Amino acid sequence: MAVAFLILLFIVLLGIVFDIIGMAVATADEKPFHSMAARKVPGALESIRLLRNAERVSSICNDVVGDICGVVSGSASATIAVQILQKLDFSWPQMVSLLMSALVAGLTVGGKAIGKTFAINSCTKIVYSVGKIIYSFHNIPTVFQKKR
Repeated sequence: MAVAFLILLFIVLLGIVFDIIGMAVATADEKPFHSMAARKVPGALESIRLLRNAERVSSICNDVVGDICGVVSGSASATIAVQILQKLDFSWPQMVSLLMSALVAGLTVGGKAIGKTFAINSCTKIVYSVGKIIYSFHNIPTVFQKKR
């Protein structure tokens, strides 16, 4: 049961994080990343690429990943509610389902509301962090190559 709650929390947090990324990319300015790229700062070029494709990135992060996380978290909460009802005897089974739905909705809506404020205020830092992560993934093959 605890693992199921942790998985549910992870799904909700994943949706919130991608919502933050989508909002940050939509609101960030490209100028600081040009100076970083001129100084060859790792992740700056990837950040510029994100910002130049802001419409697509925002759509994928907010709509696609956010909607998928919303549907999956709703299904997971229903499954957890059924497990709770099977293990414990409740006089009002609808209450368990209602509480699980309220918990997931509250975490999702509240997390996304706080996340959007954070994304707007820290958009440059967030976009740069995502750019560094993308940069690291692109450079994984070079780590495993033999030195000549």
